[in-house]
Amino acid sequence: MKQEPQAAIHPLAQFAATLQWSDVPAPVQRRAEDLWVDWFGSVLAGCHARPVASITRFALSQGPASGPAEVIGHGGVTTSPMMAALANAAAAHVAEQDDVHNGSVFHPAAVVFPPALAVAQALGASGAQLMAACVAGYEVGIRVGEFLGRSHYKVFHTTATAGTLAAAAAVGRLLELTPAQMQHAFGSAGTQSAGLWEFLRTAADSKQLHTAHAAAAGLMAAYLAKDGFTGAQDIFTGPQGLAAGMSTDANPARLTDGLGTRWATAETSFKWHASCRHTHPAADALQQVMRDHGLATTDIAQVTCHVHQGAIDVLGPVVSPATVHQSKFSMGTVLALAARFGHAGLTEFDAQFLAPDTVALREKVRMELDPEVDGAYPQRWIGKVTVQTTDGRTLHGRVDEPKGDPGNTLSRAEITAKALRLAAYGGAVPAAQAEAAVQHLWRVQEWPRVQTLLT
Repeated sequence: MKQEPQAAIHPLAQFAATLQWSDVPAPVQRRAEDLWVDWFGSVLAGCHARPVASITRFALSQGPASGPAEVIGHGGVTTSPMMAALANAAAAHVAEQDDVHNGSVFHPAAVVFPPALAVAQALGASGAQLMAACVAGYEVGIRVGEFLGRSHYKVFHTTATAGTLAAAAAVGRLLELTPAQMQHAFGSAGTQSAGLWEFLRTAADSKQLHTAHAAAAGLMAAYLAKDGFTGAQDIFTGPQGLAAGMSTDANPARLTDGLGTRWATAETSFKWHASCRHTHPAADALQQVMRDHGLATTDIAQVTCHVHQGAIDVLGPVVSPATVHQSKFSMGTVLALAARFGHAGLTEFDAQFLAPDTVALREKVRMELDPEVDGAYPQRWIGKVTVQTTDGRTLHGRVDEPKGDPGNTLSRAEITAKALRLAAYGGAVPAAQAEAAVQHLWRVQEWPRVQTLLT
């Protein structure tokens, strides 16, 4: 019987399988630590949200009653790595405060840290091994998102699709997969990629399911590859692979762009407002106009947001938000809250998203496709607004780097404060316990063994 020739190893699989923490430049290591602490706050903010509670109950009903992996914010509950990853990934993506990489329009933390942490706890890996695996996940997921392109994001939620491969890369690194096994893991992860934007139209809970599934499916793909399970060898560009099924503008060169020299992890942005990232540039630009001209909300007659097409695709369907989560995808609601309170935060959304003053201002906001903004996207997310005032003035605002972008980033003090603010919002743990955990997380690379984060 003729034996099939051995497939060439994709450079991305080679990279993910062999990355060491010592290979990662010190500034990128520090950014990875920043993202790790930032992620923890989002998990504590969301771990008891209603949709997350459903997913967590399901996970605990299907997994063992105890195990090596921690379900964060649930009083010491542990289970299997797959079920812990499922629950923690859902929790990370509900408060809309988790990180985002602009060029790939991808939220890496929610799908990378949960499976990597769960497996590191199960294996007794070191903190440095955990963080190397997470960087591998970030680098793979971001590049897959960039590869799939803008056409993909119009219909598919990239965090759900590229996220499956990101999770497989992170877990595969911890399992010490060979490059060939990593390629099989990518094949199995890619064939499970899923996640559609349709849920936004009816305020459905699918977004938390997207990250839960991606984390768990990627973990499964990596464990199966370790056991000799095979996956498609050209999942990216094969005739019936990811590009063929999910994109019309896929660019395979993006998969290996600067691999090992360009660190996409360091390009990742933090989210300041508790809303879809597409709303942030315009919110920051509106706040700039209000500061520069001393405007009150009562001075605003109309706001035109000059946006990229991706913002229209994702935010356009949300006309009259019915839930807090749906309101975070309403450009008008986000700008109204930012204008009223100086920050569109979690408490502002909870208490004020349907307040009469918010709704009145929301109805004065509209979006308009802008060629400059659209041409710069997704590499740059420019914020431009035109404000018509009640006394007849026309004012313009522009922000080239929204707060949280690498060029306008958060300090470690701001990241710590944000994480503790999120923890307090979630109410899952006492303030002193959250603060002790955050301080411990900052020293992750020193840990000889990854254990539970909340003791």
